[in-house]
Amino acid sequence: MSDDNIKVSIRHLYKIFGEDPEGVLDRVKDGMTKDELMAETNHVLGLNDINVDMREGEITVIMGLSGSGKSTLIRHLNRLIEPTAGEVLVDGEDILSWSESRLRRLRREAMSMVFQKFALLPHRTVLENAGMALATEGYKRDDYEAEARKWLDRVGLQGQDDQYPHQLSGGMQQRVGIARALASNSDIMLMDEAFSALDPLIRTDMQDLLLELQAELKKTIVFITHDLDEALKLADHLVILKDGAVVQQGEPQKILMNPSDPYIEDFVADINRARVLRVRSVMESTPPEGDCFGDVDVNDTLESVIARAEGAVDRQFRVLDGDKPVGTLTMVDLMRALVPRESSAAAA
Repeated sequence: MSDDNIKVSIRHLYKIFGEDPEGVLDRVKDGMTKDELMAETNHVLGLNDINVDMREGEITVIMGLSGSGKSTLIRHLNRLIEPTAGEVLVDGEDILSWSESRLRRLRREAMSMVFQKFALLPHRTVLENAGMALATEGYKRDDYEAEARKWLDRVGLQGQDDQYPHQLSGGMQQRVGIARALASNSDIMLMDEAFSALDPLIRTDMQDLLLELQAELKKTIVFITHDLDEALKLADHLVILKDGAVVQQGEPQKILMNPSDPYIEDFVADINRARVLRVRSVMESTPPEGDCFGDVDVNDTLESVIARAEGAVDRQFRVLDGDKPVGTLTMVDLMRALVPRESSAAAA
């Protein structure tokens, strides 16, 4: 992919909270840690030299534990938080140089946001909440009703137009939030822990809905989560933060197969690798030798291949990308991929 596909680019972004952030910035650039900065200067290091490219039409997931800086980072993308230093480029333009009026247009027209706590107006109906972004642009109800209702129907809320938020379940309220973001017709959607307040089954349904909508709409989505299973399910590009810095980023499958740091190894240690890893991450890009037990797709999970193999460990499959043969997957390679890297090293 070329640089033409980069929708949002973060360059050398720092955020320090305290009385004199610019005065202590050089200490951070010289290597002072978050704990050291707090102990010596009473300043909090929020973000430390963040560099991330977010590609158009993809889901970039930013994850980390509480205090890692993920929510601070997403609020820099629409300048709800001002950085201490760095650049935030949207379509190649540094929004840190923009006027307040351009920023308001950015927030109204180019970026929508879905919040953890839904952020619906309790005195407005479902339809009015879904059309709120259009209403703030000056559209009358008669003008935005059809668009808002289209997206309410699309997220599964047909017939709920005249309900109020308190009459809906948490999952339904979040569907209104997603419909509101989609009705704004923005290219970029920011989702800050959007599903973390939901029960597990509802959360899974919302993840599936998001992936279904994304397959159709190809939005540029920035999704914040502390849940690795959710991150691995949703991400095209995964960014893992610790203490305000990027520890590792890349395609989720590659991170799972090749953690670059003990912190990442701890994160991925308890993941059900068979359910998460895809055939494309394990296969050999060579034609099969001898007979194959059958065909599998590059995006099939290893769990589904294990079921197909019926417990046998001496079988191999031809791998297809659509109708095109692209490689071979043996059960030996599959089983080897199920062992976390650090465990493999210990066994050796």
